[in-house]
Amino acid sequence: MSSFWSIWISVITLGSLVGCFVLLKWCLRNFAGVDEGEPMDHTFDGIQELNNPLPRWWSIFFLVTIVWGFVYLALYPGLGNFAGLLGWKSSNQDVMTLEDSKAQSLANLQAGSGVLVEYDREVARANEKYGPIFAAYAERDIADLATDEDALKVGQRLFLQNCAQCHGSDARGTTGFPNLTDNDWLYGGSGADIKHSVLAGRKANGMMPWKAALGGDNGVNDVAAYVLSLSGRSASVGDAQAGKEKFAMCIACHGDKGQGSDAMGIALGAPALNDNIWLYGGSEKAVQQSIRNGRAGVMPAWKDILGEEKVHVISAYVYSLSQK
Repeated sequence: MSSFWSIWISVITLGSLVGCFVLLKWCLRNFAGVDEGEPMDHTFDGIQELNNPLPRWWSIFFLVTIVWGFVYLALYPGLGNFAGLLGWKSSNQDVMTLEDSKAQSLANLQAGSGVLVEYDREVARANEKYGPIFAAYAERDIADLATDEDALKVGQRLFLQNCAQCHGSDARGTTGFPNLTDNDWLYGGSGADIKHSVLAGRKANGMMPWKAALGGDNGVNDVAAYVLSLSGRSASVGDAQAGKEKFAMCIACHGDKGQGSDAMGIALGAPALNDNIWLYGGSEKAVQQSIRNGRAGVMPAWKDILGEEKVHVISAYVYSLSQK
């Protein structure tokens, strides 16, 4: 925040508190010309007004809130760039990377640092309380952990907090984000494979755009027609037989029968094309678009964000979804 806005905010804030105090003092003065409690020259509907002051308890409470306002602004941040006498912050706002965040958190938690970051303190308390629970879960095999109802509840909460934004709250995914509740896996569906995917993330080798290599839109339509035929469907445009010949360019990744790299035991992430499970849509137009423009999905690595123990529990939860 610039010095101008810092001063502007400070003046308005302090001025408001001072104004409240002045208003209270002004309202406590006797302007009626008669003693307090005495009748005034004002009646309405037979009721005569008395010169009564503000209730004492109300005035004291109002004064206390004003004083507390000054105390709070002195102890905690709130006046522009002033950090407060306690050195308290809600979080580390000036970090640019995850490494910077961890380094600052460690420094702030050290004794005598003079900085109280509430988020860091809450994380430290949570780790102290729940750390042993996650450590115990991490000692168990994923397949075994996937049968523990308590562990699955923990894994579900972690999934909803960190994974549901892409894969959905029901883990069934959406366009471009795979369904985690079936048995169709690009990189393997074992507990170890799932954990590796979550820990290290996945960056697809990428499917290149094939329009130029296939000779334009006609070649794209032919291959799309053949791809659709692998799952028992027909296309409105394109020659499936001609597409079969051109599909030779795709065999290295997708297999000669469109079975996908996982079925071939190769961790390429190339999907099977002979089923009706489509990551980017299985309509004729969507298949054509995938062939024409290519595809390349990315999943971030979660090891440095959640830690291996929490990833272990999430992996058990995800593994359990495809075992039902």
